[in-house]
Amino acid sequence: MWAGSQIEFLRPITVGQSIARHSRIEDVRMKEGRSGPLVFVKVLHEVLAEGQLALTERHDIVYRDLPQPGEPLPAGQPAPADAQWTRQIVPNDVLLFRYSALTFNGHRIHYDRRYVTEVEGYPGLIVHGPLIATLLLDLLRRERPDAQVSQFSFKAVKPIFDVAPFEVCGRQLDDRHVKLWARTTEGHLAMEASVVLA
Repeated sequence: MWAGSQIEFLRPITVGQSIARHSRIEDVRMKEGRSGPLVFVKVLHEVLAEGQLALTERHDIVYRDLPQPGEPLPAGQPAPADAQWTRQIVPNDVLLFRYSALTFNGHRIHYDRRYVTEVEGYPGLIVHGPLIATLLLDLLRRERPDAQVSQFSFKAVKPIFDVAPFEVCGRQLDDRHVKLWARTTEGHLAMEASVVLA
């Protein structure tokens, strides 16, 4: 599972530039969770444009055993109630399939309803964590079209399924800091994110 990322934008990347990405595993840790053993992996991605470092991303991945059918989902914590901006998203199988194709993500939990409900025991297709993060940044772009992002970090808190709409929310904290989050239909926090503006 994609648990989160910390991204730093160091220089613009423009159409036509030669791009390279170098990735390496920075850390691997095992922990015991409520559902059993968990393996946390941190991967560093460095993106170079014309040989110059343009972007770094530290990508947090969590590996776990397959959930048992009927295994309860994590309890939810309330999402912040002080949103300055809100946009409702209605996820569906077409959106999730397209995002899977766009990102070369072959995991069936995002597009194979029969598999995700019958084998993995979830109530519906799982909305990709990076898709939610992309929608959070898109909310900022819609509300502050001239803002330039220098840092963006996000953490998945609770899964979102395509069985109900969810909201992406945000609030400008000061001149350079923005808080973003995703809220389930039940009002639970699904993802939290922070932005530092240039």
